[in-house]
Amino acid sequence: MLGNTIALLVYLFIISFFGFLGYRHTKTSTDYLLGGRQIHPMIMALSYGATFISTSAIVGFGGAAGTLGMGLLWLTFLNILLGIFIAFVVFGKRTRRMGYSLDAHTFPELLGNRFDSKFIQGFAGVVIFLFMPIYTAAVLKGGTDFIQTHFGISYEISLLFFAAVVALYVWMGGLKGVMYTDAFQGGIMFLGMIFLIIYTYSKLGGVTSAHDQLTHLFDNPDVQEQTAGLVKGGFAGWTSMPKTGSPTWWSLITTIIMGVGIGVLAQPPLVVRFMTVKSNRELNRAVVSGGIFILVTTGVAYIIGPLSNLFFFEETGSIATIAAGGNDKIIPMFIKNYVPGWFGVIFFLALVAAAMSTLSSQFHAMGTAVGRDVYEKAMNKKGNTILITKTGILVAILISVTLAYLANQLDTSMQIIATGTAMFFGLCAASFLPAYISALFIRTISKEAIIAGMVTGFVVGIFWIFFIHEKEASSLQLCMALFNKTSLVKETGLAKLAMVDPIVVALPSSVIATTIGALVKKCTLSQQHLDKCFKA
Repeated sequence: MLGNTIALLVYLFIISFFGFLGYRHTKTSTDYLLGGRQIHPMIMALSYGATFISTSAIVGFGGAAGTLGMGLLWLTFLNILLGIFIAFVVFGKRTRRMGYSLDAHTFPELLGNRFDSKFIQGFAGVVIFLFMPIYTAAVLKGGTDFIQTHFGISYEISLLFFAAVVALYVWMGGLKGVMYTDAFQGGIMFLGMIFLIIYTYSKLGGVTSAHDQLTHLFDNPDVQEQTAGLVKGGFAGWTSMPKTGSPTWWSLITTIIMGVGIGVLAQPPLVVRFMTVKSNRELNRAVVSGGIFILVTTGVAYIIGPLSNLFFFEETGSIATIAAGGNDKIIPMFIKNYVPGWFGVIFFLALVAAAMSTLSSQFHAMGTAVGRDVYEKAMNKKGNTILITKTGILVAILISVTLAYLANQLDTSMQIIATGTAMFFGLCAASFLPAYISALFIRTISKEAIIAGMVTGFVVGIFWIFFIHEKEASSLQLCMALFNKTSLVKETGLAKLAMVDPIVVALPSSVIATTIGALVKKCTLSQQHLDKCFKA
């Protein structure tokens, strides 16, 4: 315990130093919001990766993999293909160039300035501020679960301590402080995950032996009894994909893989990273390092989760989700019980780093949404933007902490962290992705078409979340309160729709609405404005 405390104090000292360094180098709004547009490519790549990969990925989705199997590795593939290669090469360069030309400091401001619309900027800012706390709460819960398990202290104390530390350096240092600490934390995450995969495979006799053991574990009569409920839902073993068309298959493919894999392209904190570098060359240099980082951090988590069943079953006679006490507890309990004590300290820091790096960016995004996008631009109010932004950060933290506290009161068998993350990613895709793609690549599309697509995607997504998709609707309870059922389509001829994730319906709806809007209303932006937007 003394070693843990010393390591934690050293870690906190280092991130405090980076937060102070960011504070010392933050003189203007551009410094606070965009790091002065002079961030080194390696810092940007590590910050992007560390922001992308949080405790949601390691604890939440790693725990989901411990229950659903290695099919989650398809999410790693999609993360690298879309979240790194397409995002950096196709989206990143145009985003950086357009953001600089339009003097955009946030993702909503990029869209608002591109289409000369305060409504677009304000609407995007409100969506971010009101709904990003769902994702933030999921990340907070992941980090808090690990702190609680590792130190044996209460969930409430762990949550308050964790949130307070992140809040301090985000509030002080702006985006520079966030990105400096992100890069440091990303390095810890990368090294920690490398050791974890090597250690786990070595304990199981190598890669082939480990996977053979995991495949045959599903044939054990005791395991079959414990997984009977999962099998009924379509589960077919930890090294196999679920039965096509089953509830588990729909959850894995549409909610987790599609929701997060596609939604990453429209994540406001990640888009902003493209506007922090000074040239396209920096983005090119960041692709390889970013791809390797995502491969290691997510790939390891989605392999360790399923393999943990071998360790738990051998010692306790129960599969991971039962032995650990819930999906979100699988990774924390595995680290506590089955890896060397000295590595537990390192991995504890890696998990804290993963959560802090993402939380800092989320809090920063929510604060800027209030200060820059809604207050200063959409409402056209004059005042100290940085002060309003910092106030927004504090409010966002309070909301997120409250949601994280309430999430801990829910059924432990639920994949709370993974579900909360996927829900926000999917909502971002439905609300922002068609608008973002149109802004970058379609020169003459009208702002009315963009508004139609954004509003339609958001409304359909929210309706599906609260009233159709049973996984979320049953937890949020609004459908039950109004209609006395967990889903409007339950016990009807459309009951299978209750398994379909919102992104499958909301994103196409947004695309259709955008297309119709473009056909009905022609672009009225001046040629001079368009030339500025698409300046070479």
